Amino acid sequence: MHNGLERRATRAFLAALFLITFAFHPLPAEESVRFEDHFLDRAMRINLYLIGDSRDEQAVVHSIYQEPVWPENRSNLTNPFNYGHYFVKVYEVASNRLIYASGFDCQFGEYKTTTPALKGLKKVFQRAVRIPWPKHKINLVIEVRDRKNLLRPLTVETIDPEDYHHVREEISAGDYTFEVRKNGPPSERVDLVFLAEGYRAVDREKFESDVKKFAGYLLETEPYKSNQDKFNIYGVFRPSAESGPDEPRQKVYRNTVLKASFNAFDLDRYLLTEEGFLMREMAAQVPYDAIVILVNSKRYGGGGIYNDYCLTTVDHQASRSVFLHEFGHSFAGLADEYYTSDVAYNEFYPAGVEPLEPNITALLDPQNLKWRDLLSPGISLPTEYGQEEIEKLQAERRADFQEMNRALEEARKKSLKESEIKKIQARFQQKDKAIQAKIKQVREKYRNLEDKVGAFEGAGYASKGLYRPMMYCLMISSPKMEFCRVCQRAIQQMIDYYSR
Repeated sequence: MHNGLERRATRAFLAALFLITFAFHPLPAEESVRFEDHFLDRAMRINLYLIGDSRDEQAVVHSIYQEPVWPENRSNLTNPFNYGHYFVKVYEVASNRLIYASGFDCQFGEYKTTTPALKGLKKVFQRAVRIPWPKHKINLVIEVRDRKNLLRPLTVETIDPEDYHHVREEISAGDYTFEVRKNGPPSERVDLVFLAEGYRAVDREKFESDVKKFAGYLLETEPYKSNQDKFNIYGVFRPSAESGPDEPRQKVYRNTVLKASFNAFDLDRYLLTEEGFLMREMAAQVPYDAIVILVNSKRYGGGGIYNDYCLTTVDHQASRSVFLHEFGHSFAGLADEYYTSDVAYNEFYPAGVEPLEPNITALLDPQNLKWRDLLSPGISLPTEYGQEEIEKLQAERRADFQEMNRALEEARKKSLKESEIKKIQARFQQKDKAIQAKIKQVREKYRNLEDKVGAFEGAGYASKGLYRPMMYCLMISSPKMEFCRVCQRAIQQMIDYYSR
């Protein structure tokens, strides 16, 4: 017990020391880090447990594994992006120099904003982070952002790369791996791996076909389409005992490899896995920068976490748009632009704080809007597009729908004839058509704004106070199955980063 307390006290002291030292002594911008000076061409995967609730959070290192190749960018190791509510930073012990940094998100970061977490219910989540294998002893710092998006140390660990406790076992697990596309060395391409979830042994050919189909969806969509030669694409197949994911709300549970489950954070459509360590072990059998988990299901659903993974079901009519949307989260750090759907979060984006993501803004400083160089000439900020009129009409539709259901329930209790019930339905349907016609008129009024870049209110789960760049985008809804120009640029920057 004494040793545990002593170790926690040491960690707390180191975290405070790092906060003081590095908050005021950042790496000079002109100093670059040469990969070959500090790292070997291998990867260090650090398995973490994130533990706590909305007020208390800990990060505990569980284990460290060696992977055979470092497939990521080698020319900008201290991170050109400021995305992610967490950061992993690596300092060389001998020089106290920052030699690697990368932002990321995780399921615990989302859980912190849910009602159970606010009530003090503690949970544990797995999260693996990966860094290049250091040549010398390092200080590993995991940082977390506060409600103002300022970073602070969460834990500090001194790691000796020669420590015999690090696992250096053979990465091959006997899974079936295959290449879909190979365009160059891993460190010079975006390496994308698809993992199988809920596919039985007899479904291997279906998985291969689904991988090719979803790779096609990606490479048919800009800006991926213009960058096809910058991608290497792989598949990893491990059979599950049963087909499909868990569906807790329907009391359906299936024995699958990655234990993917609907009802994440009590949202029926939200599909995630909590097997973060196993997922990375599977992916490490090929070079990877980004992970996609294909879930063998006909249901609508998916999920995506920045710099970690995305999931999508494969056989729903909306699976293509779900995949492109969720991969936008996991690969490019894009935010949700929708604002009318139910979510489990409580004030996910605090008022008065500029979001980190490149495609939404609190518009605190309109003169320095993060996408100001892409603004359409003469556009007003914020950009009026009939939102309030449409929202009032949509609220009226919802109220009428509820009233119709009450009227039908009452009619059935009174055992009215089917003809009378149909009259009730017809009356409400006629009213609904009239409301839809009014919505269409409002949208027609602002149709000229559909291809304009401005600041359209309604984004990040909030109808007020957060803004998106364009009316339509795959991060909200896109009739043309397209990303807006701001999201396309963010995706392009990420492609360039990994393929440089």
